Amino acid sequence: MARNLLSANGAPSVGPALRSAAREASPWIERLARLGYAARGVVYLLVGYLAMRAALSPAEGGPTDQKGALQLLDNGGAGPVVLAVVAVGLVGFALWRVVQALVADPREEKGGRLTVQRIYHGISGLLHLALAVEAGRLAMQKPGGGGGDEARHWTAVAMEQSWGRYAVMAAGAILIGVALKELIGAFAADFAKRVHVHDLDAGPRRQVERLGRFGTAARGVAFGISGWFVLQAGLEYDASEARGLGGVLSTLREQSYGQVLLGAMALGLIGFGVWQFVKARYMHLRAA
Repeated sequence: MARNLLSANGAPSVGPALRSAAREASPWIERLARLGYAARGVVYLLVGYLAMRAALSPAEGGPTDQKGALQLLDNGGAGPVVLAVVAVGLVGFALWRVVQALVADPREEKGGRLTVQRIYHGISGLLHLALAVEAGRLAMQKPGGGGGDEARHWTAVAMEQSWGRYAVMAAGAILIGVALKELIGAFAADFAKRVHVHDLDAGPRRQVERLGRFGTAARGVAFGISGWFVLQAGLEYDASEARGLGGVLSTLREQSYGQVLLGAMALGLIGFGVWQFVKARYMHLRAA
């Protein structure tokens, strides 16, 4: 039988050369992936914290996205070392996503689902790589970055192209699809099948899984709202309609009972951040 060298969404299936490379690199890939999940957890904990602060004390400032969370680390005196570690972790997570995209196992996902899975992991890798670059920039105290909603910025850039409107609509549809995937996954019976929390008693294990489900569902809702705004931006040919995570959180705060909605989403994002730490410790990334 073939050996499953990298089993979070897949064993190698794309040729002997890649299988051999994965076999040799897999211990390092695993370490980087675990560091990546932890770095991702830090980012989402900070996003959730800022959203909760905005819900409880609006005068303290508004919610923000992942990039804003990194800037909080920088402004909070965390120091270049902490930001550099986060940057390395995010690079590790991006690498892990690329590995998942390249070596996804057709025995687990068939046909179109396999293609969608590869695309999802590839895009996720690129987005986390961009976030890693931002963390590295802050660690080195380099100018750049800037504020504003990233989704709105890139939507405006895309709209300048002849095919931009259709690309934006496709991006919105993909985000909505990712949201549905997250929501379905959050309530699936095998939600934590690759997160082996055997060291925990039954009670704490159930609590950890509930936290993971809640956090994943909250992130799915945020992705769905973002996707809807991006889709509307394409349909209306108006980049100002687009919203990223920070824009979604700000929009929630502006609604009736906005502080309650924002507070609930903040708890969900904090839960998602904690779940990333659980994954960093217990995720089954390799199987002999």
